[in-house]
Amino acid sequence: MKIEQIYTGCLAQGAYYIESNGEVAIIDPLREVQPYIDRANADNASIKYIFETHFHADFVSGHVTLSEKTKAPIVFGPNANPSYDAVVATDGQVFPLGDITITCLHTPGHTMESACYLLKDKDGKDYALFSGDTVFLGDVGRPDLAQKAAHMTQEELAGLLFDSIQTKIMPLADDVIIYPAHGAGSACGKNLSKETVGTIGDQKATNYALRANMTRQEFINEVTDGLLPPPAYFPMNVKLNKEGYGNVEDIISNAKALNAKDFELIANETSALILDVRSEDEFAKGHIPNSIFIGINGAFAPWVGALILDIKQPILLVTPIGKEAETIKRLARVGYDATIGYLEGGLETWKNAGFELDTINCISAETLEEKIQENIAVFDVRKPGEYTAEHLNEAPSTPLDFLNDHLSEFPKEKEFYLFCAGGYRSMIAASILKARGYDNVINVNGGFAAIKKTGIKTTNFVCPSTIK
Repeated sequence: MKIEQIYTGCLAQGAYYIESNGEVAIIDPLREVQPYIDRANADNASIKYIFETHFHADFVSGHVTLSEKTKAPIVFGPNANPSYDAVVATDGQVFPLGDITITCLHTPGHTMESACYLLKDKDGKDYALFSGDTVFLGDVGRPDLAQKAAHMTQEELAGLLFDSIQTKIMPLADDVIIYPAHGAGSACGKNLSKETVGTIGDQKATNYALRANMTRQEFINEVTDGLLPPPAYFPMNVKLNKEGYGNVEDIISNAKALNAKDFELIANETSALILDVRSEDEFAKGHIPNSIFIGINGAFAPWVGALILDIKQPILLVTPIGKEAETIKRLARVGYDATIGYLEGGLETWKNAGFELDTINCISAETLEEKIQENIAVFDVRKPGEYTAEHLNEAPSTPLDFLNDHLSEFPKEKEFYLFCAGGYRSMIAASILKARGYDNVINVNGGFAAIKKTGIKTTNFVCPSTIK
């Protein structure tokens, strides 16, 4: 038996490859599926099942394409109603795989069709649980995403999730390995661990939502407390996962390599968004006017989904040379399939053609320390939790996730300064504001990490229970 976790850091997502005696199961695959096929071929094995833990909201799964290429059936838990052929399993249904078995455990709560898959070894012993978004390490799936589809409140869904955990997961032995669908950085939970593999026993001991003697109402209160609004692209990803989608290889091949003249012409004649995915330093030093920065070396796909509100938005790309196909693929992972083309040869092509460049002004944290005495306007674009933990009193919280809600707070007639934790998110925010006519935006290099090394005073969160 072989179990391989295929973890994608950009999405904080874990897919799984399971092989036994020449037969393979894939759980929650990414949209580009050839790597799974290649793995099976290397093992001289065939893909027998494609298991989906639920209709994912945060990425487009590869189940449809993988099934088309391998003829392996797609398996969902009870209540699933996809628009394509699939096996909708019953609770407790057993799927043989070589010398082992995989049992579907229906665990509604995160969504109504949510399922975990329990792997039993060749001796019939419970060995591993593929828990999807039902249970993470340190957290459980958020119960607010499926409210509309389930015609239930988030409190009612949280109650269902409690019942699922108590009846299906808590009775499992402590040594059962748990393989979740996500780790820290995913918007599918609020307290996910950086670890991506654990045990049931560890989670009973450390996961706030799995603690002993927790009442149903306590669970509902704690799981629903502090939930931030989900990213805007989530409903469209659910729709694609439920109804089907195109082949990512076709999307890549249809994108055109464009010279500078044709790139400018298409940009001017269409509603295409120019998306620059190079590093924040490169973008600051020179970029195509009105382009938006979201660097491919950061949490690229989730920020695309959070900030580009129309999933059908036509996109023109500026990428590092050689990263064109990878960028298109990573856009497609979250359903952004309308890439028209890319600037062939990168930004050098644009410069060599003599076209105009724009820049983002940047300062060091040390310079900010000098200027902060001058009653300047400075804004913190980190997440609310980061701000609460520690912040500058002079900088109000204007999270990048909700930048559109704060536009009226940024001055257009005078300089203002942005920072995040390290510089990546503040450059995204600066690019969006610059493209909207906020020409006086200035980015703080190094972000809050650099600011803390100066003499600027920060405010730490103090737990109310410690206040005398």
